[in-house]
Amino acid sequence: MPAAKYAAIYEHLRRAIETKEYQGSLPSEHQLTERYACSRNTVRRAVARLAEEGYVQSVHGKGVLILRRLPPPVESQFLISGIESMEEAAARNHLSLTTKVIYFTELSADGALSALAGFPEGSPLYHLRRLRYIEGQALILDDNYFLRDVVRGLTPEIAENSVYAYLENTLGESIVTTQRKYTVEPSTDLDRKYMKLGDRNCLAVVTSWTYNDNGVLFEYTQSRHHPDRFVFYGLVQRKRKP
Repeated sequence: MPAAKYAAIYEHLRRAIETKEYQGSLPSEHQLTERYACSRNTVRRAVARLAEEGYVQSVHGKGVLILRRLPPPVESQFLISGIESMEEAAARNHLSLTTKVIYFTELSADGALSALAGFPEGSPLYHLRRLRYIEGQALILDDNYFLRDVVRGLTPEIAENSVYAYLENTLGESIVTTQRKYTVEPSTDLDRKYMKLGDRNCLAVVTSWTYNDNGVLFEYTQSRHHPDRFVFYGLVQRKRKP
């Protein structure tokens, strides 16, 4: 099927870039269509996805140049410019992920939580904390609030897999927009309890507000990241002024 073909080509090209099988530039479009026995449009879709993720850039007269090199293996890269679940990020980095729910309850947003997160006061919410183990190490502590009217029927078992997959594949919801704030903050007792911080007294915190296709805020999350293992990156393009 065309969609499966394009995805398979994208995955193969991405791996070839990350393992440095391809350096400098990709083979020509003609070479790729012959290699994968597919149409030019299929190759272009795969290359366009690589460009969206910052791997390559098409340059007139030079072909498709490779921009991104394999990151050091001790680091895990998380996107600033995209929306992806932790499971998707771990898969992209070729890392194992295990999630443990350490707290789960239902509540209604009070005035303080409404002011902090943006949910209307009285909104029915799920509140949970999840500890993320990457390659067997506890490296992320997530503090999540989900709107119960959108994330219907959430359970700890679902939350230990992927809430986003449950939203999209089971509930048929759309995840459209996320606003994020990046800070460095002092470590808390909870951070030190669940993550081995050693003599480090601060960590990276990503606070996010996520909306569905109706413009409804359905998630407020603070992800607290161990400082040794994470790099956040994004791809931006400068637009010429008219």
